[in-house]
Amino acid sequence: MTDAENIPVGNEPAAWPVLAIDRSKRGSLVDQIVAAIAQMVNRRELRVGTKMPSVRQFAKSNGVSTFTVVESYDRLLNVGLLSSRRGSGFFVARSETAAAPALALAATPTAIDALTPDLYSGVSDALPVGAGWLPPEWYGETTILDAVRHAMKIPANRLRGYGHPLGFPTLRQHLASTLTEDLFAVEPDQVLLTHGATHAFDLILRTLTKPGDTVFVEDPGYSNLTSLIRHHGCVPVGIPRGADGLDFAVLAERAAALQPKLMFVNTVLQNPLGTSLPQAQAHRLLGVAEQFDFWLVEDDIYRELAAPGEASLAAMDGLRRVIRVGSFSKTLSPVLRVGSICASNSLVPELLRVKMLAGLTTSEINERAVYHAVSARPYKRMVERLTDQLKTARERTTERLLEAGMAPIARPRGGMFVSAGWQRAPTPEWNGKVIAGLALKAGILLSPNEFFMLRPSESIWFRFNVAYAGDSPALIDFLTSVKGP
Repeated sequence: MTDAENIPVGNEPAAWPVLAIDRSKRGSLVDQIVAAIAQMVNRRELRVGTKMPSVRQFAKSNGVSTFTVVESYDRLLNVGLLSSRRGSGFFVARSETAAAPALALAATPTAIDALTPDLYSGVSDALPVGAGWLPPEWYGETTILDAVRHAMKIPANRLRGYGHPLGFPTLRQHLASTLTEDLFAVEPDQVLLTHGATHAFDLILRTLTKPGDTVFVEDPGYSNLTSLIRHHGCVPVGIPRGADGLDFAVLAERAAALQPKLMFVNTVLQNPLGTSLPQAQAHRLLGVAEQFDFWLVEDDIYRELAAPGEASLAAMDGLRRVIRVGSFSKTLSPVLRVGSICASNSLVPELLRVKMLAGLTTSEINERAVYHAVSARPYKRMVERLTDQLKTARERTTERLLEAGMAPIARPRGGMFVSAGWQRAPTPEWNGKVIAGLALKAGILLSPNEFFMLRPSESIWFRFNVAYAGDSPALIDFLTSVKGP
């Protein structure tokens, strides 16, 4: 698979075999590659530390596209069989059978991946029950379109440069004023604008971690974050979070043993559970972070959809050890792609340096549009109306799911999601991804529990977007038929 001169001495097989890829076989090429490599790891043909061929080498040797190899390696990263080291390539990460989940994934040719474009493009014909956005009409289309028209009237002199590296100054000033009034004191120069929350997470990881660092995440938690952490060569470690909050016994034990660099936390309306941390737990979490000296990244993108008075790590800590990430995707539109980082005066310059290295600046036109929207008189009322709509939709969704034999795994305190499922699989061979594959054939996009969890789950559950799930007979009919009489 690689030329002899390209095979380093050490943890590498003498020669890389060409995989027996059968293009007439049912299932994608990615499925076959993932299954084959997982099997090689399981049989100890590939040992921990073995360097994988480069994407280009693998593609050339096996007669597949580089896109196919990238997706295959990404799936193997997701299940923990491979790790990536920046500038060095991909390596076998584990010898025990993480091969089993990899094979289960590969054996489901219709299963969807957490990063499938259909879950983000908004153009699929399938019912987006698993999506993370709301119908456009729920956001207040008039307010958004008016804001975009205002943004397009950008002064001619602003077209000469790239825009301010920190982001559009007027929006940063507005954010600082709003946060100071509602949560905690912050100056405009402590606000860095980003291309949404995921870009913010990426900048934080680039700035504060190096390959091999341990990063704590909530389990279950935001699906894309785990892949992003692995992409940076770090090791994601899950801290169980349930209906009552975080498992502090596990957190303290793993913090003492693993010395994490940082931890990502959805304090308010956690994705996918929809729960919020009690004030007492938030204080306790700050104490653990202080004791074991790690950063807390507060994913705060759902706060505007929550009731006033919910816990805020940033407010309790004053941005000393907490980095607060915000976004406008949930109250305006994900198309605008504007997020923010609030951090200490000492940390912002380094985050800014990394932002400029990775992409210079963010879109001033998008940021102007967001400013015009959030500073307009109808915005507050629009958010209140959205919150009311979501409450009605959550109640309706919960009722319909109970009718279909599915029980919520937590009681949401607000927001867009209800996660619900079955204690046992409808058949022993099925898991959430298998059922999601069947749903896709029926024109329904589901987000199964495997998207959100690092540890195995004894039950099968899905995250439902209440804006699409509550009034969908097709969804309920599908779930009922899968469960059986």
